[in-house]
Amino acid sequence: MHITRVGVIGAGAMGSGIAALCASAGIPVVLLDVPGQPDRDGLAKGAVAKALKARPAPFMDNGRAGLISTGNVEDHLDRLANCDWIVEAIIERAEPKQALFARLEAVVHPGAIIASNTSSIPMHILTQGRSEAFRRNFLGTHFFNPVRYLHLLELIPDVSTSPDTLARMRLFAERTLGKGVVIAKDAPGFIANRLGLYGVVRVLRLMEQFGLTIDEVDALTGTFSGRANSATFRTGDISGIDVLAHVAEGTGAVTGEDFALPAWVHQLIASGRLGEKTGAGFYRKDKKGIATLNWRTLEYAPRQDVAMEELAFLKKLPLAERLGQLTRAGGPRAEFLRQLLVDISAYTIEKTPELAHDISSVDRAMEWGYGWEMGPFRQMDAMGLDFLRTTLSSSGRPVPPLLSKAQEGFYRQLNSGLRQLTTAGEYAPIEPIPGLIDLPALHLNGKARDTNDGAALLDLGDGVLLLEFRAKMNTLGPPVFEMLGRAAERVRTEGLAGLVIGNSDPRTFSAGANLGLVAAQVQAGEWKVLERAIHAFQQGVMSLRTLPFPVVVAPFGMTLGGGCEMLLHADRVQAHAELYAGLVEVGVGLLPGGGGTKELLFRFTRELAVYDEADPFQGVKRAFQMIAMAKTSTSALEGRQMGLLREGDRISMNRDRLLSDAKARVLDLAPDYAPPVPGTIRALGREAIGNLHYAVWAMREAGYISDHDVRIGQHIAYVLSGGDGPPRDVTEQDILDLEREAFLALLGTRETQDRITHMLTTGKPLRN
Repeated sequence: MHITRVGVIGAGAMGSGIAALCASAGIPVVLLDVPGQPDRDGLAKGAVAKALKARPAPFMDNGRAGLISTGNVEDHLDRLANCDWIVEAIIERAEPKQALFARLEAVVHPGAIIASNTSSIPMHILTQGRSEAFRRNFLGTHFFNPVRYLHLLELIPDVSTSPDTLARMRLFAERTLGKGVVIAKDAPGFIANRLGLYGVVRVLRLMEQFGLTIDEVDALTGTFSGRANSATFRTGDISGIDVLAHVAEGTGAVTGEDFALPAWVHQLIASGRLGEKTGAGFYRKDKKGIATLNWRTLEYAPRQDVAMEELAFLKKLPLAERLGQLTRAGGPRAEFLRQLLVDISAYTIEKTPELAHDISSVDRAMEWGYGWEMGPFRQMDAMGLDFLRTTLSSSGRPVPPLLSKAQEGFYRQLNSGLRQLTTAGEYAPIEPIPGLIDLPALHLNGKARDTNDGAALLDLGDGVLLLEFRAKMNTLGPPVFEMLGRAAERVRTEGLAGLVIGNSDPRTFSAGANLGLVAAQVQAGEWKVLERAIHAFQQGVMSLRTLPFPVVVAPFGMTLGGGCEMLLHADRVQAHAELYAGLVEVGVGLLPGGGGTKELLFRFTRELAVYDEADPFQGVKRAFQMIAMAKTSTSALEGRQMGLLREGDRISMNRDRLLSDAKARVLDLAPDYAPPVPGTIRALGREAIGNLHYAVWAMREAGYISDHDVRIGQHIAYVLSGGDGPPRDVTEQDILDLEREAFLALLGTRETQDRITHMLTTGKPLRN
């Protein structure tokens, strides 16, 4: 039975987040809360309205909010009768949840899955008093907040949960909702929260012991040690300090372990400083900027940058090397971090048999739920198990049995592949992530057909090759297009099915063209070289349309400039739902020069051509606004609305499945593939230029743009109008030539050169 309709009970941050994710995936949702006054449905309605304004946005497309119907649990519980999955996200106490499940049992249809989104209460407690039939269809579905953005979903089956219920829920979660699923044991706190809570408590206590500041600790426990950028205290403010205290108290009561928070944290809560939702917590943001709490005095002072000179030599190392070198670094900050890592490691090793079915589940839970770059067992392997054994023994602490059984690592690379240590002391296969094409493993297993400085060509099997970007930020330059040419030759000569363009970077499909190379050539005055390079870039992008086999681009995350131009020219796009794509070249004083200006003009003009009474200028205007305002999608759904994705392009909710979905598209297109036939459009010429120039002038008069922005806008207008002349039919090459000339003209200005230099040195745009 497929899950086609969802019920959510509890419209707080978590419940409304789950509802928004389901609606974003196209699933109708019934969202209920307790009755309000005077509108009995007001709490649920208000939650949806709040979600539409929230940042980060819970919806991938605000239009999908229409899929949510609201009500209250007193009047409308019967609306859940035709829901296939009902999840409660009410107050974190067992008694109200148990009472709700008793009411639900009389309402839901026999095959419906019932779930609790509790973050710590075991399932066997929540199902007390329920029938065996109810318990077979019951399990925990522990999402992480914000629901849309955090990949982890812990599924917690009760001892009575049927295998079919678990399998159906897992398939829906992975495929439809895009989650990375970890099966947790029915223990308090499950995997991620139990280990994460312990880590937070240890950070607080060690901070006091070493006399460090909140700024120092967040500098140490953020990306420096492979954690999320929000580190410890910023994360606490986001989740809510009161929530942290509640979970710590509840988990401590159930487990008997000491999760007590320091007294000053409870003083913060008593004073109403609960974090981001109250405007102040461990940090406070005001008109002067961000201030940090002094935990000794509970007063705020301007946030301080922490240089950490004694650890500077570690910053540029990959995380695995950094952790290995950290074991020998000096100073109190290094000692704080070492002791924290050892404490977390020992606790993780000790608790894993109770919480998880294997060590890879623990690593995935912390990577997907807490944003760790490497899970705790992978981190231990990087630090060295001998270091852990020696440190624990020298401090008089017992060496956990699992650590004693490990040899050189918790993971071992064997001829048969990567293996993980089991509680029995053996090395066993790791359950693969469903649908994942593991590019590092392909490299390791000799599947790279070709490589150069900026790209690689990998064999995905079944006659499909993958072009992988490998430069910093996956920027595009000559090595990428050289590899594209080699890929085309291999597909043709070997009779292969086609090509996928994608990579496994965690955040960036491509940041666009290699600006550093462009800046160096400008400084050297190599203008003829630059013109040839831009022409080659254009032709490389255009070749995606002319190759005699299908090319599917698989973008995700940041897909900017030249990366977006590749997306626009592919036969098909298989995009991840979290797609932040756009032509942003105006930020560095340029216009899209790799075919992007041309493509938007042709695409939007052709869309209008099917309507007899349509004004063709509207297509030009639409392209101009997108380019001049550097509009960027906030999701793949918005990218489709903007016109970056076409109706034939598809969206993968789960990033893990993106490349395998793209490969399937190639195989689907290959049997009868024929490249599209080039065409022409009617360029509007002088009249369109006049209209666009007026719009640019109005923005300058209003003070919205600078004189250089006016110049950029005029160049964009010239290209989109097909030049300053009468209306005429133009080919794609005609517009590409104008695009290239305008790009070079802007590149020759001091203002554009300053913008490029500023972007390269600061990573931020310059408004000049």
